[in-house]
Amino acid sequence: MPEDLQSKLDAVHDEDTFVAFVSALAADRADEMRKEKQRPSSPYGPSASGWENGTIEAYLESAAAWAQDWKSSPQYRPPTNPWKRCAEILYAGKGYE
Repeated sequence: MPEDLQSKLDAVHDEDTFVAFVSALAADRADEMRKEKQRPSSPYGPSASGWENGTIEAYLESAAAWAQDWKSSPQYRPPTNPWKRCAEILYAGKGYE
């Protein structure tokens, strides 16, 4: 994960920091699209910035699947910070298949 995106995710604690994270995630995707236009990645793995899901439908489906799978995991603990939980779900949609 790019350092800026990781730091934005780590910093989420309220609405403003959540929005900053979403903006950084969008920038990460835009950067990915620029890189892919210049040098396409293999269709059988993650793309230049690690995005596995190239459409909004696939991205949202993967984010929801990750959230459901994680919630059923023995390591799951109810979140104390719902803003951070939302950011984690959105981030997971980037690479979860």
